[in-house]
Amino acid sequence: MRTCSRRRSRYPSDTTAAEWALIEPLLPAPACQTNTGGHPEKWLRRDIVDGIRYIVDNGAKWRALPADFPPWETVCGFFQRWNRGGWVTFIRDQLRRRIRTGKGRCPFPVTLIVDSQSIKAASTVGSTTRGYDAGKKVNGRRRHIAVDTLGLPMMIMVTRANMTDRDAAREMLWRLRLTHPQLTRVWADSAHAGQLVDWADDRLWLSLRTVARPRTAEGFVVLPRRRKVERTIGRLMNARRNVRDHERLPQHSEAHLNWALITVMTKRLTRKSARTDSWTKNPSPSTDRRQARDITGE
Repeated sequence: MRTCSRRRSRYPSDTTAAEWALIEPLLPAPACQTNTGGHPEKWLRRDIVDGIRYIVDNGAKWRALPADFPPWETVCGFFQRWNRGGWVTFIRDQLRRRIRTGKGRCPFPVTLIVDSQSIKAASTVGSTTRGYDAGKKVNGRRRHIAVDTLGLPMMIMVTRANMTDRDAAREMLWRLRLTHPQLTRVWADSAHAGQLVDWADDRLWLSLRTVARPRTAEGFVVLPRRRKVERTIGRLMNARRNVRDHERLPQHSEAHLNWALITVMTKRLTRKSARTDSWTKNPSPSTDRRQARDITGE
C-alpha cells in the first residue's frame, strides 16, 4: 500500500521536527512489524499526531478536521486505539521523566499534589457519566489531577461532577500506590481532610497533608504547593477542547487532557534547541533529520 507524502506544516499545533523526534520513538510499532502482522500504514504517523493535536488545541469536531490531514475516521481511530492501549499515558510519563532528569531530579517523584476541577458537559455527554456539583453549581464532570512538585502530570481521572473529592481520591490514591510504589507524601486541599487522611496512612502508607486557605484571606490567594497543580489546570484550559467536556466516554476526556499536557511538555523540552518548521514552505527532509539528531544526540 502506498504511503502518502508528508503534509505541509501550517498550523500552530503542528509538531516541529524536534518535537517529533521525542514522540516518534514512544509510539507503538506498526501492526505490519509485529508478530500478528497487518497492512502497512497508509498515512504518516506525524500527520496523525498533528491531527490529534489540532483537535485538542482548537476544540473542533472530529468531522471538521481540515482536509489536508488524513481522514478524520483514521485520526480518531488512532486516537482511540492509542489511548485504549495505554500509549498516551506512556508518552506522558516518559516525557515527564525526561524533564525531571534534565533538572537533576529523580525520574520517580515521591511527593504529589492533587486537586480537582468541575467542568460543564455538552449535550453529547450521557446522564450516566455526568452529575451536578452543588458547590460549584456545575452540571457535568469533574477532573481529578495529580502532579509532582514541578507541576508535571502523574495521573488524570475523570468522574461525574457529583462525586466528592474524598471518594475520588480513594480510587486515585489506590491506583497511584500500585503504579508508583515509591510515593510517600501527598498534598491536597481541605476537601480531602478527615477520615481520608487516616485511611491513606493505614491502607496505603501515604502521608496525606492538607493546605487550607487562610481564614482571613479575601479574593484570590496563592497557596504554597497547591499553586503547582492549579497552574497545570490552567494550562489544560488553554486547549479549547478542554474548556467543556464533549466526550461520551470519560476515558476519551482523559486522553484529550493528556494530549494537551504532552504538547506542553514537548514544547518545554524543545524550547531552547528546536527550530520550528516553516508554515509556508514544505519541510525539508534533510532539515528534519538534522533537527532530530540535535535532540536525540545520534
